[in-house]
Amino acid sequence: MRKFIVKRLLLSLMILFFVMFIIYVLLRCLPTSYIETIARQKAMQPNSKSYEEWLTQLKATYGMDLDIIPGFFAWLVKFFKGDFGDSWVWTVPVIEQFNKVVWLSFVMGVISFALELLIAIPLGIIAATHQYSHTDYAISIFALAGISLPTFFFASLLKLLFSIKLKWFDLYGLVSRDHLQMTPVEQFFDKAHHLVLPIVTLVVISVGSLMRYVRTNMLEVLNADYIRTARAKGLDEKKVIYSHAFRNTLIPLVTMIGGSLPGLFSGALITETLYKIPGIGFTSYTSMVGGDIPFSMFYLTFMAILTLLGNLISDILYAVVDPRVRIA
Repeated sequence: MRKFIVKRLLLSLMILFFVMFIIYVLLRCLPTSYIETIARQKAMQPNSKSYEEWLTQLKATYGMDLDIIPGFFAWLVKFFKGDFGDSWVWTVPVIEQFNKVVWLSFVMGVISFALELLIAIPLGIIAATHQYSHTDYAISIFALAGISLPTFFFASLLKLLFSIKLKWFDLYGLVSRDHLQMTPVEQFFDKAHHLVLPIVTLVVISVGSLMRYVRTNMLEVLNADYIRTARAKGLDEKKVIYSHAFRNTLIPLVTMIGGSLPGLFSGALITETLYKIPGIGFTSYTSMVGGDIPFSMFYLTFMAILTLLGNLISDILYAVVDPRVRIA
């Protein structure tokens, strides 16, 4: 196991290097650049220098006067030294802005993912064990509706019903107008109240695919020979389902759970934008649109690291959920 982990880590470092280079090249080729925008604004001021002069000066200031390959290695050296630079759009150090917004998205991601598992796994098992029944059809319709609904449409329906008609929640934002006058406990519940609709949106939109995934894998296992043998021996049906069938269903499920690690930190771009939630998804989108290369490079590299780590965790967990699986 130790040899396998070391080998995978070295391979992951090599993959990460090329991923970082591709990301850097793509960001350098963005059609919209923050530097160009600032140079254009300064050139329009009275008695100012020309656009080309401002552009040359700003590129030298931000280290963008180098070619792509020298610029990449210069950025790479700073990255591994812990110098992530300053955000061009947010005008603060990259790591400061990242820490400011990522944990809100992480909390939303963890809560929504936990609810997805609590809803999808039991319903998927029920649908599989009652195949072609009314219960199976009802669960399948609910799952397909969640998969088919666009995020912006479902979020708009929730806001129309619960914000405009019933007036239970605010339309936008993370806090109420009188948030600063509240006690710390009231501030906590105020933020939690504003996160209800975004989390419901994330759960309903995402739970359908996981539910279908559990149902499909459960049906495949229930039709296996060893399940028929267990039933023929007279084992209790609950023991057959939860001790034998569900344990083997966990193997493909672990892959999905391990691969979901980056999603906990990536944020929900559309949902955060619709509800005006200042999370990492909305922040990264604003940075990319504004040509904020330092922040975008850090965010995308962070996501690449989490993706590689999630794949490694999935491979290791194989041996945990199934003793037959051994890593050679």
